[in-house]
Amino acid sequence: MSIYDYDVLDAAGNTVSLSTFKDKVLVIVNVASKCGFTPQYEDLQALYEEYNDKGFEILGFPSNQFMNQEPGTNDEIQSFCKLNYGVSFPVLAKIDVNGENENPLYTYLKQEGKGLLGSKIKWNFTKFLIDRKGNVVKRYAPNVNPMKMKADIENIL
Repeated sequence: MSIYDYDVLDAAGNTVSLSTFKDKVLVIVNVASKCGFTPQYEDLQALYEEYNDKGFEILGFPSNQFMNQEPGTNDEIQSFCKLNYGVSFPVLAKIDVNGENENPLYTYLKQEGKGLLGSKIKWNFTKFLIDRKGNVVKRYAPNVNPMKMKADIENIL
């Protein structure tokens, strides 16, 4: 089992097979527009621009599970990301990352990359680094600035 066994929805509601990202290094992150960590979009975009041509992708998954900090529609979220942070990496459909309605991808990510709270996602901007074979390499807490991931990204690129 790897992340390539999962399908997700893009912001328009279309199915996206994660096998599309085979042989790429990925960062998967749950995002929110009204969070103290929202400025991390800027550094995520900088990483994307620096490494995308080397086989690096970022997948953002909006979630409204943490103090309703992502209340917008998928269209509103897309506009916010582009207008405020120039985001060009994929920000997909809003999902649940914890609980009975959690997206199966997140069930898998949490099993493979446990954090301080075990398998629960603690807050927005929890980041998972995925290698080219679709395996979780490392999990980063929400307060870890994306630029602190550079060495780990470079090591597996």
